[in-house]
Amino acid sequence: MADVPITLGGRTHHIACRDGSEDQVARLGKLLEQRWDAAKQASGGLNDERTLLFVALMLADGLDEAQRGSGGTGADDKLIARIGDQLESIALALEQAVPKD
Repeated sequence: MADVPITLGGRTHHIACRDGSEDQVARLGKLLEQRWDAAKQASGGLNDERTLLFVALMLADGLDEAQRGSGGTGADDKLIARIGDQLESIALALEQAVPKD
């Protein structure tokens, strides 16, 4: 198992992943970090858990838009489903890594 550090809101989280998946997890972590400031603002800045929920909603909105835009056919469906599965895995890992208030 590999361990990939990702930073969200100034805090570093270590995410376990399959060997060879490190670059992908790092890229996905950067996608999360890119949305952090907007999500923090949208969440009212209450706490990191709520901010993380808003990051997930922003990504889900983008995924939904991609699904509707693709017409939902063929290879696009498989790619979108795979991306959705990966986002769910990362969200679960982050949820487990964020300390409860």
